[in-house]
Amino acid sequence: MDRKSRTMKEGPAKAPARALLKAIGLTDADIRKPMIGIANSFNDIIPGHIQLDKVGAAVKDGVRAAGGTPLMFSTIGVCDGIAMNHIGMKYSLPSREIIADSVETMAMAHAFDALVLVANCDKIVPGMIMGALRVNVPTILVSGGPMLAGEYKGKKVDLISMFEAVGKVSTGSMTEEELCEMENVACPGCGACAGLFTANSMNCLSEVLGIGLPGNGTIPAVFAERLQLAEAAGQAIMRLLANDVKPRDLINDASLRNAVTVDMAIGGSTNTTLHLAAIAYEAGLRFDLEMVNEINKLTPNLCHISPSGEDRMEDLHRAGGITAVMNELDKQNLLDVTCRNANGQTVAENIKDHPVLDNAVIRPIDDPYTPTGGLTVLWGNLAPDGAVVKQAGVNPEILTLTGPARVFNSEEDAAAAILGKKIVAGDVVVVRYEGPKGGPGMQEMLTPTSALAGQGLDTKVALITDGRFSGGSKGCAIGHISPEAMEGGLIALVKDGDSIEIDIPNRTLNLKVNDSEIELRRQQWTPPAPKVDTGYLKLYARLVSSANRGAVIER
Repeated sequence: MDRKSRTMKEGPAKAPARALLKAIGLTDADIRKPMIGIANSFNDIIPGHIQLDKVGAAVKDGVRAAGGTPLMFSTIGVCDGIAMNHIGMKYSLPSREIIADSVETMAMAHAFDALVLVANCDKIVPGMIMGALRVNVPTILVSGGPMLAGEYKGKKVDLISMFEAVGKVSTGSMTEEELCEMENVACPGCGACAGLFTANSMNCLSEVLGIGLPGNGTIPAVFAERLQLAEAAGQAIMRLLANDVKPRDLINDASLRNAVTVDMAIGGSTNTTLHLAAIAYEAGLRFDLEMVNEINKLTPNLCHISPSGEDRMEDLHRAGGITAVMNELDKQNLLDVTCRNANGQTVAENIKDHPVLDNAVIRPIDDPYTPTGGLTVLWGNLAPDGAVVKQAGVNPEILTLTGPARVFNSEEDAAAAILGKKIVAGDVVVVRYEGPKGGPGMQEMLTPTSALAGQGLDTKVALITDGRFSGGSKGCAIGHISPEAMEGGLIALVKDGDSIEIDIPNRTLNLKVNDSEIELRRQQWTPPAPKVDTGYLKLYARLVSSANRGAVIER
């Protein structure tokens, strides 16, 4: 096979490049080998990333053992939990594009023959996959793995427990001293936060897409098995290179549908609809929200991992992980088992002899939590292009609600009203101008949803937004409303007291205001001034697509 790196290092004209490679310590023998770029988002601030130096080192060992020359480079990463509820959260989703651009730039500028993506956490995993799809050289992804759960007063806790505890303090049901005690134990060490939030959802789906090895989504960060997986990934990339297997060979229409199916079964984050759409865009594949609902109707929900239940990622791993989930789904022929994984095997080969080991964590397919999947898309005059809800995290008593709108033009104002106990049972909290353009950057609403849960209102109050939610949000939390307010979507015209009808079982979301009144309001509406009109966010707001298309920069 003709390797890309030859264009960078072979022949008399490339002597200057070889001299620079020798300056970093490479020998002639090293230079002759395939050049494997290792994109690593290691940094000192994200708990899911602080161990990625060790993961990256294990990958390098695997590459060297299999005959390649590993060369590591970095990408940025934003910690959503630390960025939450201040201007930092506006940068989280936009950072996905910077990450994709950086992977593309480094791979093309240095003519790597193949890539290993070492990542963890929310935007970083999909961003790296997006960049790799653009370059389309053999690629494998290995994540840093999930964090173990903490324990407080005999119960498992995680980061979302902390956000909900803030709401409890606001009602007086928890003291500030207890809050501090929980704070000290909720996140016991490195890894992506312990529930099935966006980070772990995407790490699990990378296995299904085929670009991550089996176990990538669930092996805890602190297990030795995680480093063993990383070394195996370093060896596997050399086999992918030898066989010229590229990301677009693994990520195709069939594996994308498999990913949505598994997402439904495990009850993943609503953000997966953004990231899978963006990955599909870079791969030149079709992805729309109608497909999500189509697969939802066919796929039972088998898992209730936090925030939907008390289990954590370590429990899912102990129960057999994603291969066991897929084994269960295959009993009803819900997967295309001919799809291939980066380990060289088909889905059928990978899931064979991998049954569910704990039916309390992964329910039997003939005894699911619900007969339909964990994510649902709603349609109606408020969301003609769709809105997304994590149905697996909605209490049955609030699957339908008609109530008065309480309208806020920012996440911060909504959070302040909730923490100030100004929201009451039956309200529909509307948070607008938080979409991809309006935010800009589509802030997550974890602070308001967690405050509602902490106050016991998550079963009595709905929150709808053109922004989005953390994978840790639960309750009647409906996001990604498209078109967004900044583009003149109907959500921009809602007034306090308007009646909003939510019917999740029938997949509808409607403003109960007559057409003539809506038209009058539309004639009077003008878009507000941008909330941020400088720097990267100004550029992002100008170029970003709607949420229903993945909030991507369409080129």
